[in-house]
Amino acid sequence: MHARLTALALVLSSASGAAMAQAQPLPADELKVMLAEVSPARIEARIRKLVSFGTRHTLSDIGSDTRGIGAARRWITAELSTCAKASGGRLQVEEQSFVEPAGNRVNQPTELVNVVATLPGRGASKGRTLVVSGHYDSRNSDVMDSLGEAPGANDDASGTAAVMELACVMAKRQFDATLVFMAVPGEEQGLLGAAQWAREARAAGTNVEAMITNDIIGSSRGDAGQYDPKRLRLFADGLDPLLRLLMAANANRAPSETDAKVVAAMQAELLPLLQAGGNEDLPTHQLGRHVKAAAEAAMPGFTVQLIQRRDRYLRGGDHIPFLERGYAAVRITEPFENFAHQHQNPRTENGVVYGDLPEFVDFGFVADVTRANLAGLATLAWAPAPLKGVRLDARELTNDSTLEWQASDDPEVAGYRIVWRETDSAAWQQSKDVGRATRVTLPVSKDNVVFGVQAVSKKGFASLASYPLPRR
Repeated sequence: MHARLTALALVLSSASGAAMAQAQPLPADELKVMLAEVSPARIEARIRKLVSFGTRHTLSDIGSDTRGIGAARRWITAELSTCAKASGGRLQVEEQSFVEPAGNRVNQPTELVNVVATLPGRGASKGRTLVVSGHYDSRNSDVMDSLGEAPGANDDASGTAAVMELACVMAKRQFDATLVFMAVPGEEQGLLGAAQWAREARAAGTNVEAMITNDIIGSSRGDAGQYDPKRLRLFADGLDPLLRLLMAANANRAPSETDAKVVAAMQAELLPLLQAGGNEDLPTHQLGRHVKAAAEAAMPGFTVQLIQRRDRYLRGGDHIPFLERGYAAVRITEPFENFAHQHQNPRTENGVVYGDLPEFVDFGFVADVTRANLAGLATLAWAPAPLKGVRLDARELTNDSTLEWQASDDPEVAGYRIVWRETDSAAWQQSKDVGRATRVTLPVSKDNVVFGVQAVSKKGFASLASYPLPRR
């Protein structure tokens, strides 16, 4: 039986290098404390408060104190500001406004506001940024109805409440990487708030190592009576957006200067991975593996279903603007979807209640999804940056595999770990810790498995795996 690799720690493999399955250790004490602090009651109260604004449609009232997206946004900012004060000012909360021009789902130029809470990192890893988001806008059956009721309890008050809870719990601690907690508008009108932030981040050269969006995380029940409160879906595929962007750039579409720079950066960073057979080992895939392993290790009995698609068919969320700019980004969502409670005018027909109402939200499940986020984010924020210059020596014919990499300059790195899996496995299956060595030969055929290499901190937290390019 193979062990799942986690960023929390792994038992060393056998001396032969063929790692045997081992039981995962418990999470670090600090992580366990944070997981216990996540409160279903606070999450429920915040979801119900967001619903109480009647509608949070992106184009709804911004002047009222009790109804519309403006009131909702100001309340979110106030809540996060209270948590910032409790953190001693470490959490920095700001409203970042921009004007969205008229477009397909925006009938006139409109000011939109991202609510962003930043927890700065420390030490050698402070240049790394991890982003987690939920969208605070809502809609009903008519995506342009800015006046009618649109409670949005599940889509996406659930994700917004989860992000607020993460910010308030994690702000009390220190992490090596910078954490950004975002509540964004305009998702239902075209991923507008997330796109603005991702666009500005890429233009500023921000090192966004990972992005998680939480969208529709409120129900553990499906429309056919399914029930699974111990499972969530995690969509992770970095290949599809890359191919779409490159195809558009090569089809004589004249990109803007910013787009051209993005395409060039993605080509330089990601195309070599594709050319070396790493189409299932792009940074987004490594992020998905990390979140799955960390969450399942921290929450025994909970399953993260890793789905190698960017999202559900012909649908999308706020991670996509990040993917389109070359960042590793994934979407977390509930195990099933009940479309009677999604994008519907609240009503009852033939005894069936329609509408995205709080009575259809499982608040304990939202708390568990929040904990899954927390495990993935905290273990990654405590981990080193991914390794650079990872190579697999292919200059000689041999059934052994020799890997080498650049030594990390992070003083918190204690050593390195080689991980590998069968080609038909989505998750890492085996591993070997190799100390401070930067060139290692294993008696494992490179033709039969997929390798990765991680940096491991003194506290036992592992970076995202780096895929080896061939050394010719």
